[in-house]
Amino acid sequence: MSKRILGIDFGTCVLKIYKRGEGVIVDEKTVIAIANKNNVISAGDEAFEMLEKAPANIQVSYPMKNGVVADIYKMQYLVNYFLKKALHTKKHFSSADYLVAVPTDVTEVEKRAFYDLVSHSDGKAKRITLIEKPLAAALGIGLDVTNAQGCMTVDIGAETTEISIMSLGGIVISKIIPIGGRHLDTAIQLAVKKEQNILIGDKTAERLKKELGSAVCPEEDRVMKVYGRDVMSGLPKEAVVPARLVYMAIEEQIHSIIDAVRVILERTPPEISSDIIDTGIYITGGSAKIADLQKLVSQETDLKVNIADDCENSVVNGLGTIIENDKLFKKLSLGLKLQA
Repeated sequence: MSKRILGIDFGTCVLKIYKRGEGVIVDEKTVIAIANKNNVISAGDEAFEMLEKAPANIQVSYPMKNGVVADIYKMQYLVNYFLKKALHTKKHFSSADYLVAVPTDVTEVEKRAFYDLVSHSDGKAKRITLIEKPLAAALGIGLDVTNAQGCMTVDIGAETTEISIMSLGGIVISKIIPIGGRHLDTAIQLAVKKEQNILIGDKTAERLKKELGSAVCPEEDRVMKVYGRDVMSGLPKEAVVPARLVYMAIEEQIHSIIDAVRVILERTPPEISSDIIDTGIYITGGSAKIADLQKLVSQETDLKVNIADDCENSVVNGLGTIIENDKLFKKLSLGLKLQA
């Protein structure tokens, strides 16, 4: 394995790059801003600041949808942009090996798109290895996925939730459902519009989710002041949103995730089920921080539930664990191979 190796986690909302010996060197939004249809004016966190504020001639968008590449050309620009930032160069790249995390329950064509993004980039990829995201996430949490003891992870991402059972360095069962943090944000926006006749933006809805979101009905009804546009008059308006309204907005999506967890548990081989009883379910991803999620999942499944400490970075931390351990790299990089 080359001394120069980078790990890339292509998230729907955030792209993260890990460099061997240095740690996470890029952690930016996968957003691109294009003026007059063909002139890229901004990318990453800088472009994210333009979201919902740009004039009509500037299109601000995410080239990733539901965990896979939706616009290959925009995403290719972003990959080159982030690699230049990561390697601190504006001229020529030196060759490197790449470890890329990919979702499990997607088509071979969608997996191939991740490979092509790196192979066609300016990064001069010498070798590209794909690793399944659930394995990387489990390693990032601190689990040993190479032994015979089975484990279960629930990764709640921006637009999808990936539920996986792993053992002996491979995926036993995995399922992706189209529910993630953005769907919770949208549900909050609709609830605020219906109950208080005010339109709020995506960023405001996300703040409400983080500040007031709860998986169980809150006993103390905390509130948060928000600003938006009045539905009736069209004028700017201030509103006070209670935690109970946020809970009611996201309740259905949370229970849909739990239902999917129960389905996977029903399909799990008995011997691995006994392992999960011992170790419990591990929840990771950006929305794992929702208050009382651990309590609700435990109640609904009668199992111990663990929330990852650094839940937003589980996958990239797992890539780092593999990159820094040559033996582990060889064990886990055998499963996914694509022809260049």
